[in-house]
Amino acid sequence: MVYIQKRLRLPAVRRGFHLVTDLLVAELPELERLRVGTAHFFIQHTSASLTINENADPTVRQDFEAYFNHTVPENAPYFRHTQEGPDDMPAHLKAAMLGHAVSIPITNGELALGTWQGIYLGEHRNQGGRRWVVATLMGAE
Repeated sequence: MVYIQKRLRLPAVRRGFHLVTDLLVAELPELERLRVGTAHFFIQHTSASLTINENADPTVRQDFEAYFNHTVPENAPYFRHTQEGPDDMPAHLKAAMLGHAVSIPITNGELALGTWQGIYLGEHRNQGGRRWVVATLMGAE
């Protein structure tokens, strides 16, 4: 069994949902060594998320952003955690709803995602900055 762990830095992006599959895979040449296994990606932030969804039509990502902005609005009168701006508490809630990690099977040196699946970075802050992701690869060569 092989274990590989790396801390990867994603570029700063605007608020919204962004496909990051290719960025993550590009930083993991070791993936090609694994015949079978699991790739686990964990984002080290409380105001950003990782999830898997549609990788082809960008309107899906736009609809994700619209839905979550509607579901968790800024400036809600019941929010008490407001010192870091009106986008902060909604960002924490959106990240908690979507999650901080995804696990994907590895098959013959590739992520075994479905044809229309990709890894999304959910950037929930207006000025989130660069994000850290811990990638752990486990498997057999």
